[in-house]
Amino acid sequence: MTKYPRIQKVFLSGRINSTWQDKVIQSVPELVYFDPRTHNLNNPDQYASWDMHYVKEADILFGYMEKDNPSGYGLATEIGYARGLGKTIILTVDTPYADAVHRLTLPLSKYIIMAEAIQRENLQKYNVDAEIIGFKGVDEVAWVRNFKPHMKYDFGKPLIVVRQLEEKAVYAKNAVDMIALAKKLTRLGTVVFLSRYNRRPVKGLLVPKSFIDSASLVAQGDLFVGAGGTIAREAALQGTPAITVNIFQNQQMNDFLAEKGFPIFKAELAAVPKLAEKLINAKTNVEHLLAKLENPVDVIADAVKRIGESN
Repeated sequence: MTKYPRIQKVFLSGRINSTWQDKVIQSVPELVYFDPRTHNLNNPDQYASWDMHYVKEADILFGYMEKDNPSGYGLATEIGYARGLGKTIILTVDTPYADAVHRLTLPLSKYIIMAEAIQRENLQKYNVDAEIIGFKGVDEVAWVRNFKPHMKYDFGKPLIVVRQLEEKAVYAKNAVDMIALAKKLTRLGTVVFLSRYNRRPVKGLLVPKSFIDSASLVAQGDLFVGAGGTIAREAALQGTPAITVNIFQNQQMNDFLAEKGFPIFKAELAAVPKLAEKLINAKTNVEHLLAKLENPVDVIADAVKRIGESN
């Protein structure tokens, strides 16, 4: 009697109002996926029960900790439960300074996928015993390569995008008044201020009241200013100059892009207005640089497939 290999089942753990799950599923369609975005539940009290049931049913838990999901409580809970059940855990790391989340998740992971730009010494204090799978790029390559803006914004020119600091995140210890900085930049052009916590009007600034597609916005912008997270890299990978206020340590992925020639620059808070004046008309074509970077989705897909076949 012919014995066929059992198809591996993968639970996708991470922020549900996102699209990273689609990229994984499309890259390795032969596996079975449990995707919390598809539970179709109307009662939030039932979410945890659904998740825990399918974590138990899965062979592999793949966890993706995105930068704009800084608490990671759900992800950490699911990883802890999966570890207790003896499941194989694959985790991505793209925020080196998210200390609280790393303490809860990294020691439990069997495989860790991360950019080679992140120094492995950063993980030593978490007693990591996982196989580390590196890639030559940054996470944002996954959606910026071949990206065409989905939305058209008519905010005027020159267009400057300023992102508020994650002041309430556990790793944000140094407060910076990004609103005051944004107001200083209005002399150079129209400033769109992307608030994290409320969308109240601010005199002199454009504060969007609804969802903004950040990748499309910075593609049409002339300058981005922020603390160095996802949108900064989305801008630089599309040739829009990005200034990161020097707040956080371990900005190794931004340093990596700067070394590769992308327009991403680090500055102290007081130096930002002068640097912004220099960069406001300095957009550049970086497609040749982007083509040289490794797409993390390809690495993730290969890892999921290889690990699934070995289980």
